[in-house]
Amino acid sequence: MSRQLFGTDGIRGKANVYPMVPEVALKLGMSIAYTFRQAKHRSRFLIGKDTRLSCYMFEQALAAGICAMGGEALLVGPLPSPAIAFLTRDMRADAGAVISASHNPFNDNGIKFFDSEGYKLPDELELQLEELVLGDQLATFAAGDAEIGRTRRIEDAAGRYIVFLKRSFPRELSLEGLRVVVDCANGAAYKVAPTVFYELGADVEPLGVSPNGLNINHENGAVSPAAMARRVKEVGAHIGVALDGDADRCILVDESGSVVDGDELMAIVASHRLQHGSLVKNTVVATLMSNLGLDIAVERHGGQVVKTAVGDRYVIAEMLRGGYEFGGEQSGHLIFHDLTSTGDGILSALQVLAVMLREQKPLSELRRVMERLPQVLVNLKVRDKPPLETLTKVNGCIARIEGALGRTGRVVVRYSGTEAKVRIMLEGPDQSRIESFADEIADAFRNEIGL
Repeated sequence: MSRQLFGTDGIRGKANVYPMVPEVALKLGMSIAYTFRQAKHRSRFLIGKDTRLSCYMFEQALAAGICAMGGEALLVGPLPSPAIAFLTRDMRADAGAVISASHNPFNDNGIKFFDSEGYKLPDELELQLEELVLGDQLATFAAGDAEIGRTRRIEDAAGRYIVFLKRSFPRELSLEGLRVVVDCANGAAYKVAPTVFYELGADVEPLGVSPNGLNINHENGAVSPAAMARRVKEVGAHIGVALDGDADRCILVDESGSVVDGDELMAIVASHRLQHGSLVKNTVVATLMSNLGLDIAVERHGGQVVKTAVGDRYVIAEMLRGGYEFGGEQSGHLIFHDLTSTGDGILSALQVLAVMLREQKPLSELRRVMERLPQVLVNLKVRDKPPLETLTKVNGCIARIEGALGRTGRVVVRYSGTEAKVRIMLEGPDQSRIESFADEIADAFRNEIGL
């Protein structure tokens, strides 16, 4: 069965437009409650959300579906996605749900799930959920009248997560004396992130902490770090931390206001751990979109980079398969598997700060460990997503360009799993040349599928 609802990170789309409608959320709640139903106890399911206006209706629809199947819905309110992963495991719930469209604008929304161990669901389990949602058999599994579930609100959820984050930071270190700008994108971390950095001793300059349901990710956060970079320079901060809407990733800026992305952060952490013999199997797990400069930096320090498909869930899957403990994505999803089960923007920033403190170097100096190869990324909006292998003109163009680049560069073309876009990425020794090549591939798409 091919995917009709789930993408690379749950279900996502325009709020109140199929499939992101309350009716689908209701059936998703029923489906997850049925799939994870337990015989020994009444099943419990956490529901968290970000700050989008539409989260209210999806929260209630999910909870109704869970209760209809005899489950108990535990509402934790606006909290980062990694908080739901942690709390699901910590509270021994049977699964967790997050209502968020991550870095997308407010009028999008999405739903994704974690299992009882805090891991995102594998493809085959998501396909099972799709079958239930799209089929008509769910009603036959509904709870009897005396077995209908209840909804509870967990009042101390944020406090539990804050304690977990603080304990992830080395006990012997302190953020005292550091000024940190924290941009929460008016999203899910707007309360917990400033609190964590403050309680660890930092002088915190908060940004994006006034959500109104409509301003999440609007000109701030990890996808728009310019405001944070300006603020870092204005107040003389040592570092800036920009989170996305659900705070599962971060982008940092150094003391000069220069952006440091996920590839550079992985290079910083990996080189530090390699020097101290603490990088498990001397391996970093990254995706096909990571810059080749990361590979070179890690190899220079005696390590290796293993590549996966795009999506932090595939990075985690490779970690579990190979027994690795560190990796991530260029977009800022960093995964410290020795500390948690998924990408966590706040936790990631704390680990980079720990490297800064231990090496007594500013971020601007640490980032020199990696030299980025010229790279260009074009995001082209599409109406439809025909299989790439069927696009003869596009594939002919790609083959010609790959031949021209040879071993000095590479081409990666893929559809976004969360947006109606095709992503065209090229690397090579000459920036203007790869930009021209990227435009040629984009034109081939326009000519073949009529964007």
